[in-house]
Amino acid sequence: MNYSNKFNFVAHRKIFFIISSVIIAAGVVALLLFQMNYGVDFKAGTSIDVSVGQAITKEKAQEIYKTAGFDQTVTIGGSNSDRVSTRFDEILGKEQIDKIKAAYAADYKDKVSMEVNTVSPDIAKELAFKAIIGVLIASVAISIYVSIRFEWRFALAAIISILHDAVIVVSMFAIFRFQVDLPFVAAVLTTVGYSINDKIVIFDRIRENLRFSKLKTPADLELMVHDSIWQTMARNINTVITVLIAAICLFIFGSESIKLFALAKIIGLTSGAYSSICIASPLWYMLKKNSLGSKRKVASAAEAKE
Repeated sequence: MNYSNKFNFVAHRKIFFIISSVIIAAGVVALLLFQMNYGVDFKAGTSIDVSVGQAITKEKAQEIYKTAGFDQTVTIGGSNSDRVSTRFDEILGKEQIDKIKAAYAADYKDKVSMEVNTVSPDIAKELAFKAIIGVLIASVAISIYVSIRFEWRFALAAIISILHDAVIVVSMFAIFRFQVDLPFVAAVLTTVGYSINDKIVIFDRIRENLRFSKLKTPADLELMVHDSIWQTMARNINTVITVLIAAICLFIFGSESIKLFALAKIIGLTSGAYSSICIASPLWYMLKKNSLGSKRKVASAAEAKE
């Protein structure tokens, strides 16, 4: 099939590199100016989930907290809207927790049950450090796998593009001040794992086409990568749309506690599909193009000697 009339992602790679650079730069600026909006998982504080055994409104829950002496923002969850979740930036003592439970028990009696989670400053720092290590280990392991299965150029292009996807998610959360917690880390790690899937599909087609292509010039190489992208385009689009539908449904219909996880997944899935086509494949082309130039120089030198 002739793909010459299709949009050439490789030829327009600079545009995509600029778009990604602008988003990442904006994210870095936001990080330097404001830092991430860390949830209680990554900073000292207390999270409280109260189950009252029947439906409760957000206004009612906030009124009860005011009765206990706290002006808190709450989220309502649970299958019957019977669960009240809130986060405190400080570590609450037993007396304060008992006061909150008593305020709910005044209205809902023995139906009230409470789950309290407290994170100390040391634990928060340890969780943040381990989250970073987890992303790095996953990236390195994927790089080693791609190096073994393909070659170092594919591995380098893959590692840069999956790190690109992780950084894009972080940048978007930094720019829009979305809260970062452990589910966010899970979303980033699954983004890294899913992202490599799209790239392997395209890289596998490039490697297959590489065996039967006679590449003499960079233009030949560009055409081969261009054809490989479009040969796998339908599969990549169908796959990402299927998973995106599930993530969007989670975001729309899921409880408040998983909305940010779903949002991180939506951003990561979109970035992964984008980078597979617009970042990873053009990067491999640039690396391979340099090797073609080296081969031509060697061949010219050999001809000159003869």
